Amino acid sequence: MIESLTGILDTAGTFIWGPFFLIPLLLGTGIYLTIRLGGLQLFKLIPALRLALFERQDKDAPGGDVSQFQALTTALAATVGTGNIVGVATAISIGGPGALFWMWVTGVVGMASKYSEAFLGVRFRTRDAAGEISGGPQYYLKRGIPNGFGTFLSLFFAIAAVLASFGIGNMTQGNSISANVESSFGVPVWITGLVLATLTLLVLVGGIKSIGKVTAGLVPVMIIFYVLGALYILIANVEAIPAAFALIFGDAFTGTSAVGGFAGSAIILAVQMGVARGIFSNESGMGSAAIAAAAAKTTHPVRQGLVSMTQTFIDTIIVVSCTGLVIVTTGVWDQGEDTAATMTGEAFAHGLPGTWGHLIVTVGLVLFAYSTILGWAYYGERCMERLFGRRAVMPYRVFFSVVVFIGATVPLAVVWSFSDVMNGLMALPNLLGLLILSGLIARETKHYLRNDPKLRATRDDVDAFMKDREGGIDTYELTNR
Repeated sequence: MIESLTGILDTAGTFIWGPFFLIPLLLGTGIYLTIRLGGLQLFKLIPALRLALFERQDKDAPGGDVSQFQALTTALAATVGTGNIVGVATAISIGGPGALFWMWVTGVVGMASKYSEAFLGVRFRTRDAAGEISGGPQYYLKRGIPNGFGTFLSLFFAIAAVLASFGIGNMTQGNSISANVESSFGVPVWITGLVLATLTLLVLVGGIKSIGKVTAGLVPVMIIFYVLGALYILIANVEAIPAAFALIFGDAFTGTSAVGGFAGSAIILAVQMGVARGIFSNESGMGSAAIAAAAAKTTHPVRQGLVSMTQTFIDTIIVVSCTGLVIVTTGVWDQGEDTAATMTGEAFAHGLPGTWGHLIVTVGLVLFAYSTILGWAYYGERCMERLFGRRAVMPYRVFFSVVVFIGATVPLAVVWSFSDVMNGLMALPNLLGLLILSGLIARETKHYLRNDPKLRATRDDVDAFMKDREGGIDTYELTNR
């Protein structure tokens, strides 16, 4: 029965994430939004990074449960995970080094999608019965598309997101942690599972404020720790970097022929794996990050949209690049698809002295995966609140924590297949919503940036140039549903 279910899910996942359905829709939506927004992700990246990483919050901002920086780190926590370590290796092992180029392309156009969904998340957010902010596709699809179709899309997204939270946001992450800790340190999986479940519950009981505090402290440390290890290897192999870039760019447009045990690929496979794994890593277009963005204290949706946009830059252009370049420069990329799970660890072991390589990858994977659990728990609870009201939030938190233990202690082949399908089903209604609401996004973005091109406006400044104009944060009610 399990084998039959896995086969059905694999078939569905292959179609959903194939070259003729979700991949062109995701990539096409990102390109379309990039054009409508005038390449905003390129021209406003520097001020967006300043606002996100240095200023970190809008002073005297109305509404919101956490700072802009905490909303960003919560979203980063959910995306910087096993996809940045194992996912990159899988893409390169199957699609060749050129897959990394297409991951970059996906990241750049995906920044426009991430900006747009975060903008809408703030623009159409509301409050639940306990006074906490709720927002994301499960709300902006309903409120932004005020007809039966919008309601259908919002419910479709919420159901898929809740189911996905137990897959890619829970069981697969717990399993990765317990397996790596057992392999590296000999700790039984049940002990790791028990510790993970307990820590998760303790954090989740405090809601988004607790999650935001933990991720704000954990995410920067884990990313810096991992990136520094990768940079050491790249500096030590600096002479191999030019050849690595030449291989990546050349392979992106020619494909790689079979070499030894390597599964040869043509250009279409490089594109497919690069785009699919790029989206899997940064979640641009899936709508998940908009749920965290909605909780931010900000003076205007554009400002939080730009902050959230930097998430994709950090995830793909920085962390994914570090993993991919280490794999290519150390020469382990052509060992075959079967080695993808351990390829990044082997690459770091090649580049660092002693056992430091495997240690960095193991610790990095544990931190990445645990932070993903926390981020996705918040996504799931907000969608549960949309479906069943505030009363469903605490039972969800407890059950989610129990499932972490289950995921850490049982085999999960079918869960990976299930996760791929649910992730795809989340993206579909969100992408349709982004296309339908693109006019609102483009119009209000241009108005805001015309008045605040350097993102230095105060709350009074924003109130002044948004007076009597729809589209800003003060034009809708933050009230109980």
